Amino acid sequence: MDSFNAALKDNITFVRPAYFIISGFVGIPNIKYYFVFLFFVYSLSFIGNVTVMTVLMLDHTLRSPKHIAVFNLALTDLLSSSALVPKVIDTFLFNHHFISYNNCLTYMFFCFVLISMQSLNLVALSIDRLMAILYPLHYQVKVTHRFMLSVIAFFWLFSVTETLTGVSLITRVSFCSSVVIKSYYCDHGPVYQLGCNDVTPNIAIGLLATTFILWMPLIFILFSYCCIIHALSKISTVQQRVKAFKTCTGHISLVALFYLPVLFVYLLRSKISINARIIGLSLSSVIPPTLNPIIYVFQTQEIKESLKKLLKVREKSKIRTKNEQT
Repeated sequence: MDSFNAALKDNITFVRPAYFIISGFVGIPNIKYYFVFLFFVYSLSFIGNVTVMTVLMLDHTLRSPKHIAVFNLALTDLLSSSALVPKVIDTFLFNHHFISYNNCLTYMFFCFVLISMQSLNLVALSIDRLMAILYPLHYQVKVTHRFMLSVIAFFWLFSVTETLTGVSLITRVSFCSSVVIKSYYCDHGPVYQLGCNDVTPNIAIGLLATTFILWMPLIFILFSYCCIIHALSKISTVQQRVKAFKTCTGHISLVALFYLPVLFVYLLRSKISINARIIGLSLSSVIPPTLNPIIYVFQTQEIKESLKKLLKVREKSKIRTKNEQT
């Protein structure tokens, strides 16, 4: 930390490379097929999230605070997979491993803002479910459109501020020797670990980001479900308990899809190989955005019914067009 402060005081020039090299997988034959698979999954994610967003925009009955959070989740999933997967495919499928210094930091910023929002969106949805179960009679008064928009706006502001701080501190790192990033994109940890000066501030912001983006949201979600289970235990009939809990199953599925792979990689990062780490993180980046729309369409009755209505309207318009042409 002393060298960092000294650098600020003495206006020392930091050594910044012209480019980085993203190494990716090491020693795996035919790995290109994996990136073809990622492209296929990304295509499904793109179609699914655009479909959910279109349904929510076209159906004016889907305007509750919960649907605002679902729309934001679909938007974040679409943007996060679009920020990451096309660049990953370009890097490894077309062998464009070199990336300029500024482009790498920009790439890092957008990826981490959107990954952070994926986690915080689950918190917004858990708040909605918590209030719906604990205060069913006062839910519409407590969870208003203004309340949900304020929560989502705060999460976006926090994600941008936290990520901007982390990326800005990278500019205070000198890269004296290696410029090879041992990851599949411009990952924060593998980048600052290449530094040859004091990287204590980068380690600190990394730990803070992990705490506020991973651990605290997960703890809050688990705590909210403890409260929900306690509230459901007070309901007299089993049938009513099951009915109330079914409104949470979609959210529980999203939480498991997002956090389990990330926790697996994070907790076992010292014991698993670079290849296993890359596979785990890359799958956790593309699988949840692909499955989230499917989960919400099939487990949310109003979205399912709305999609059916839109498909029927489209089918009728096609038949009417054909009749007019004949």
